[in-house]
Amino acid sequence: MLTTQQLKDIERLQSECELHDHVQLKLNWEMLRERKTENLDFFHYEENELVAFLGLYPFGSTVEVCGMVKPAERRKGHFRRLFQLGMEQVRLAGYKKILLNAPAGSDAAKAFLHQLGAEHAFSEHQMKWQEMPLEDSDDILLRQATQEDYETSVRLSVEAFGLDEEDARAMESHHFADKTGMFMIDVNEETVGKLRVSRKEGQAWIYGFSILPEHQGRGIGRKALRRIVKEQSSAGYSVHLEVETKNDHALRLYESVGFQAVHAQDYYQYECRG
Repeated sequence: MLTTQQLKDIERLQSECELHDHVQLKLNWEMLRERKTENLDFFHYEENELVAFLGLYPFGSTVEVCGMVKPAERRKGHFRRLFQLGMEQVRLAGYKKILLNAPAGSDAAKAFLHQLGAEHAFSEHQMKWQEMPLEDSDDILLRQATQEDYETSVRLSVEAFGLDEEDARAMESHHFADKTGMFMIDVNEETVGKLRVSRKEGQAWIYGFSILPEHQGRGIGRKALRRIVKEQSSAGYSVHLEVETKNDHALRLYESVGFQAVHAQDYYQYECRG
C-alpha cells in the first residue's frame, strides 16, 4: 500500500503540474488508493520533495503508464530514469500490451513519447454533465451488482468493449472484490447492461457503461444513463465519464443527455525492448 504521505505528495505534484501545463492528468486515483501490490509506483525526491512520479496500472495483460515531473525539475533525466525502472518491472511481470497515457494538450509529453518511438493508439474525451432536465423511465431496473452477476459482467466487457476474456476476467475480479458502486441494468427481468460509479471529493465518475450488442439501439442505454445521472446529481455530485473519441455512437448518446467534452487524453502503444 502507498502511505498517506506518498498519496499527499502525488496529489501535490499533480496539482502543480496541471496548473503549470493547463492540462488534466489521469493518474487513476481509485487504483492508487487501493494499491495491494508493490513495484507499481516509482518516486524521485529532492530534499524531501517529490519531483517525479510514474505509476503502472495493470488491467489483465495490459498495463497503462502515466507520470509527471515538477516543472522546474524537467530536462534533468528524472522521468527517463523512472520510466526505465517501470519498464524493467513491466518485463518482469510479462504484460503483453503497454499503453502510455498523456494529456492531449501536453507538448512535453508528446515530445518524450515521440523520442521513445511510441505510436498513437487512440484518444479519449473526459466529459462533464451540464445540468438539463432529464426524463425518467420506469421500464428499466438499475440494481446493485451481486456475485451472481460476475459472468454476465465478463460477457459485457468482452462483447461490448472487445476485451479478450483473460483481461475481462482480471478486470471484473478486481471490481467484484468490492462491488460498491457496481450496477446491473435489467429490462423485463433480463440483465442487459452494467455501469460502475466511483464517488470522490464531490465528483461521480461513470465507468464501464455497456449494453449487450443485441439490446443496443432500443434506448436502454439512454434511459439507464439518465437514471444514474439524475441520482448522482440529486445527491450533490458533479457527474463525469470518459469515452473514446472515435466512438461516434457513444459520443452522440452522452451529448444527448447533457455531457460535454472538457479534456482529452491520448494513449500511445509502446513496445518494451530489452
